[in-house]
Amino acid sequence: MGLYESLFRPLAFRIDPENVHEKVMHLIAAGLIPGSSTPLERDPVELFGVRFPNRIGLAAGFDKNALAVDQWHRFGFGYVEIGTVTWHAQPGNDRPRMFRLPDDKALINRMGFNNDGAQVVADRLAKGHPKIPVGVNLGKSKITQLEEAHEDYRQSFSVLQDHGDYFVVNVSSPNTPGLRSLQDKEPLLRIFGALRDVNAEKPLFVKIAPDLAESAIEEILGVAVEMRLTGIIATNTTISREGLQTKDAALVAQAGGLSGRPVYERSNEVLALLKRLAPPEMTLIGVGGVFDRADYLKKLELGAELVQIYTGWIYGGPGLVPRLLG
Repeated sequence: MGLYESLFRPLAFRIDPENVHEKVMHLIAAGLIPGSSTPLERDPVELFGVRFPNRIGLAAGFDKNALAVDQWHRFGFGYVEIGTVTWHAQPGNDRPRMFRLPDDKALINRMGFNNDGAQVVADRLAKGHPKIPVGVNLGKSKITQLEEAHEDYRQSFSVLQDHGDYFVVNVSSPNTPGLRSLQDKEPLLRIFGALRDVNAEKPLFVKIAPDLAESAIEEILGVAVEMRLTGIIATNTTISREGLQTKDAALVAQAGGLSGRPVYERSNEVLALLKRLAPPEMTLIGVGGVFDRADYLKKLELGAELVQIYTGWIYGGPGLVPRLLG
């Protein structure tokens, strides 16, 4: 057990999760946490015209506002996905809105896409000098009506298009009312049609929920093929609480998306299904429950060409990526 697991994590886990997150983000953005000065080159790969020094990225939700976009290579990440970013700046849901379930190596969050807004994030990215590829995760503003969602995504994409190596349409967070209904065929076609009208060349992905039925996944895949999307990210957080070890019923009942170890098996099932059905040129990014090297290798075996971590990094600490890469 390393210093992070034996000393820092037990202390940090006594404090409100979001408060810890904000303090850690401040330290990382300021370059105050030791790390490597150069990207970690392990099994580098070029995909959709972008070179990745390794296949492990930081999932969206950690650096929502691109505050530390120049720093993530220091911890071994091969790329970072910032956001979720919405057209309108918004505070998100009321606190507390993030909860730890240590017995399950999991988190519940209902953040609600709190972010500084697309224009502010675009300005910040324009001033940055990241050493690894940057993805941008786009969401719908809470104040935007569902029938106008495509315009909300289009406006964000318009100002951010020059500042990301790839872009993700997030229609699978459970924390914005009605958002998951945008995973249906017609809304998805409108959203991606609007983005293609702005820029037909940028790599585009859709991030899907683990709770979808196989028929719904097949329908989304059909949209992805029709709109010539670069790929699919599988998966977001789950609304399921099945099989949890945590005994605190009130904690388990907290509203929000569950991430971490409990999502691992279902996210792998979705990934395997997509690999079986998707055309070979489609890039799959696997995320959900990666805590050790075996988890990482399993995602690759099931068809992921890139992998992302989030909750595993919170539990495993800043040395996790090099351990995953071996």
